[in-house]
Order: sequence, then structure tokens, then C-alpha cells
Amino acid sequence: MKALLCKEAGLADKLAIEEVDDPAAGKGQVLLDVHAAGLNFPDTLMISGKYQFAPDHPYIPGGEASGVVACLGEGVKGFAVGDRVIATMLTGAFAEKVVVPAAAVTAMPDEMEYRTGAGMSVTYGTAYHALKQCAGLKEGDTLLVLGAAGGVGLAAVELASAMGATVIAAASTDEKLAVAKAAGASMTVNYSEEDLKLRVKELAGPGGVDVVYDPVGGELSDPALRCLGAGGRFLVIGFAAGDIPRIPLNLVLLKECHIVGVFWGSWARREPKTQVKNVAAMMKMFKEGKIKPLVADVFEFRDYEAAFERITSRQALGKVILELIPRD
Repeated sequence: MKALLCKEAGLADKLAIEEVDDPAAGKGQVLLDVHAAGLNFPDTLMISGKYQFAPDHPYIPGGEASGVVACLGEGVKGFAVGDRVIATMLTGAFAEKVVVPAAAVTAMPDEMEYRTGAGMSVTYGTAYHALKQCAGLKEGDTLLVLGAAGGVGLAAVELASAMGATVIAAASTDEKLAVAKAAGASMTVNYSEEDLKLRVKELAGPGGVDVVYDPVGGELSDPALRCLGAGGRFLVIGFAAGDIPRIPLNLVLLKECHIVGVFWGSWARREPKTQVKNVAAMMKMFKEGKIKPLVADVFEFRDYEAAFERITSRQALGKVILELIPRD
């Protein structure tokens, strides 16, 4: 099979598509023929050697895929060869075939395209866990989302809106804010042109926001924290800006607010039963038309460098997908 290999730490130009042996499904595992795979910001960190998890070289990057069940390992129940499914994994998605534990496989709704399914697991899984378990988001809460047009940001906008929250979307361009608005944001802030703290306080009122969702980090985290009301929750999703901020803890004391780290992949492995419930809830939202993942950038497998560049340049609107089999 063809696979994208990472043989040394670096940028996407260090990667290469090569022929490798087909994997085989072992006990409790499922072998998939991959149709599409989602590209996420952590993938760019992992290939450059900057992620929390450092796989041995060579390895196949990619943490989410959609495809068709090709083979079932011993003891696997609930799936059949030919089923259309979504799967998550630590690595291995950027290949024509991948083996994953059966517990990491989810049936894909008939009305969902492969390219859409390939982009749901990580971004929507992260956002839903952050909002549901970490923030306890309630109907009527006000949520500030930074990086609101990126993968995890846009997922948060859409899910929070479906959960009955008022969403303030913050992004760096009017084009990105228009995308967030279409996904359900009630108000927007262009932090390239406006003072984030002052504008959010104007929009949210003197009580501030209930939750901040921050996948950006850098210089935006401090003013975003200052937008929180008493007892608010600040969700640390990631650091797309590149810099890890130094949070002034005196603000946390004065506001009696909570800073909560969100590491969905690790949580999902610790709490598989709750993760299954989360997936079921999101699939229900999809079937009811309450969420509609935006897949704006689809690249052929051979164009992987351009796909990675779309992420690292922070120009992505919604999900970036590598398509291994032409659109269904």
C-alpha cells in the first residue's frame, strides 16, 4: 500500500509517499481501506518533533480517517466487512490502509460523506469534550471562542450554538468571522483590528463571559482571560500561535475562575464509555441538521505538502482533508 512516511523530524517537505507492507488486523482490531483522512494542528507538531507524544521513526502520521471495513480481527463484533466507518488513532491515518482497535471505530451515517467523516473525530471530539465535561456548558451561557474559523474553533462555535449557548466568535479576518457567523456565532470580534478585551466586554456586558475556549494561546490568552466573569471557565485547547502564554494567577484569584486543560485523546482513552456517549450525541446532532462540519480544503494524497501548509499558515477555514479515494 501507499503511505506517507515521516522518517525524521521536520516540516512536510521531509515527508514522502512510499510503498509499505499492508497491515493486518489482530485480535480486537479492524482493518480499514482509507477513503479520506483529516489533518490537524497536532499532526504538524508531531512531524516536527514538538508534540507531547513522539513516535519512533519511521512512522505514518495522521490521527483520524474514514473508510470501509476491509477485515475484522478475532473477537470483533458490531461491524461487518463493507461497513462505512470513522476511526481515530494516534498515528497511521495517512495511508491506503490502517489498523485500529475496534473501540476506536464508529459507524458513519449513510448521509455523511467520507470527507466529512474524516474531519469529525478530532475537532468535534475535542470541542464537545471541552464544552460538555470540562466547562459544563449550559443553555444560556456565553462562550468566547478564539481562532473561531479553524478546525477546533469552528467545531466549538457550532456545537455550543446547538447546545443553546450564546457564542462570541473571535478571529483575525472578516472572512473567517463570516464563516463563524454562518456556523452559529451570535457576535464577532476581529482581533486584528479591535481590542479583544474591550470589544468582548462591550458585547458580553459587565458580567463578562462564562467560558473562554482558547486553541490559539500566545498574546491573546491574557486579554481573553480578563473577559471572564466570576466563576468562569478558561479552556486551554492548544497553542496555534506558537507561544505558550504565562497566565497571571492573580487574575484567577480575583475572579475565582477556573483554568481547565483539555487533552481529548488522553481523556477518551481513560473514559471510553463516556466518549461513546459523546460520539452518539454528536451523531444525533448531525442527523438532526444541528451541526454541519465545514470541509473547505480537500487535497489529493499527493498534495500533502500543500495540505500541511494550509494548517501551518493558519489559513484553514474548517477542516483540511487528504483524500485517498476520489469523492463518493
